[in-house]
Amino acid sequence: FGTPVNQSNRCWTEWFDRDDPSATRDWETLCKLCKENPGKICPTPAAIEAKTLSGLTVAAVGDVIYKNDITSGFICRNKDQINNKKCNDYCVRFSCYPPFCGGGVCWTSWFNRDNPGETGDWEILSELKKPNKICDNPLYVDAVTTDTMTPAIYTGETFYMYNPTDGFVCRNKDQTTGKCSDYKVRFRCPCNN
Repeated sequence: FGTPVNQSNRCWTEWFDRDDPSATRDWETLCKLCKENPGKICPTPAAIEAKTLSGLTVAAVGDVIYKNDITSGFICRNKDQINNKKCNDYCVRFSCYPPFCGGGVCWTSWFNRDNPGETGDWEILSELKKPNKICDNPLYVDAVTTDTMTPAIYTGETFYMYNPTDGFVCRNKDQTTGKCSDYKVRFRCPCNN
């Protein structure tokens, strides 16, 4: 099949929301999504990611999930929820390896080189590049908490640095609580890099 693929570079599909929470569930199944979106999802995804339409992770909202895998897709059933709660409305995306990516979005693996110690959490690109393969000029940086995968922008914390050129820095002194969450980052690079 040609040149070996760098397994850390993957692209992500767009977000899909095919089903709304009904009386029984929210189903974002791979089979139905592929049928409804021909050519937009690779035949054998490497990973699946789900979030609510408001951008929160499954862990952040606390729903009990029936299925969340690359074979079935994502299924949240109301009957599995605690206290007669109904499932949130979810969207999903799938991670694929090149060559499916074409010129699309390829993400590096997640990196977490620092913990929020005395001064904060410093995920600086120049430091991350030393031991890891990251492209020379990333197009985008993504930061999430290490415990619940909550996107940094939804934590309410203030960031000293958050750009693809330099990386990500959360300083404890900028926080109302006096301490940053622990973050991990990934970078978007051209797929051929």
